[in-house]
Amino acid sequence: MKQQTLSDMEYGCRKKKTKREEFLEIMEEIIPWEEWVAIIRPYYPTGKRGRPPIDLELMLRMYLLQVWFNLSDPGTEDAIYDSYAMRKFTGINFMKGSVPDETTLLNFRHLLEEHGLNKLFFEAINRVMEETGHVMRGGTIVDATIIDAPSSTKNAEKKRDPEMHSTKKGNQWRFGMKCHAGVDAGTGYVHTIEVTPANVHDVTVAPKLVREDDEVVYGDSGYLGIEKREEVANDEHLSSIDYRINLRPGKATVMPDDASTGLDILKAANPPFEAKWSISSASSNANLGIEKSDTGA
Repeated sequence: MKQQTLSDMEYGCRKKKTKREEFLEIMEEIIPWEEWVAIIRPYYPTGKRGRPPIDLELMLRMYLLQVWFNLSDPGTEDAIYDSYAMRKFTGINFMKGSVPDETTLLNFRHLLEEHGLNKLFFEAINRVMEETGHVMRGGTIVDATIIDAPSSTKNAEKKRDPEMHSTKKGNQWRFGMKCHAGVDAGTGYVHTIEVTPANVHDVTVAPKLVREDDEVVYGDSGYLGIEKREEVANDEHLSSIDYRINLRPGKATVMPDDASTGLDILKAANPPFEAKWSISSASSNANLGIEKSDTGA
């Protein structure tokens, strides 16, 4: 049991917990920390040479905060100083120690990536959450986002990264990769991730984001026509799914005479409105654990 600080006693008198704190308390409870630390231990510095290494479990917790809240290395360091919930999760007592700096986190992240442990922990988190009943199953939200990469050729190799690509989004050209995510519609937790060059269309990757027991898939207008694609139409499971995809702006239909409420009118104007509502609700209510957040608590 962790020793309580004055801050813990003060915050314990609050009438309400933030969604971030509730999320981290769930993670604290369900993750087998000793088992995960043991997996990293063989690759972690022993401290026989140079300065003693920082506590391994602390670095793992700091890394997970970075992943869940989509933070940069310096952003993670600042967030722990700023947020009581994050400081509590890491177990740092400012009277005895400080937050590991951004360079230390960078080196730890590279260590995990070098040995393929980052993917291992992502899969492990999903497995643990399913076993403890924190993933509801039955429905998936699909979405994609572009991650920018340097487009300059002013580097040692005098060329761009061959795994990246250019694409036009709106009126702006972007260069980089695209992260495609499948999110549990009930809880908002990411269960599947696929990474492609930025010019790969969202709808082509969507089938890989669907789970075997999904019955409904929600998505924005970038996924229109998914049910007509050959790989979907010819697959027994994928073809049976109810795809609730938003219409493109300006594709509204004629309002029916019996549309009595604002909600009825919105649904009539855009039949997949319920999908849009479900996506925004899941994202805000579950806090997803992957969005950037610079506020305290």
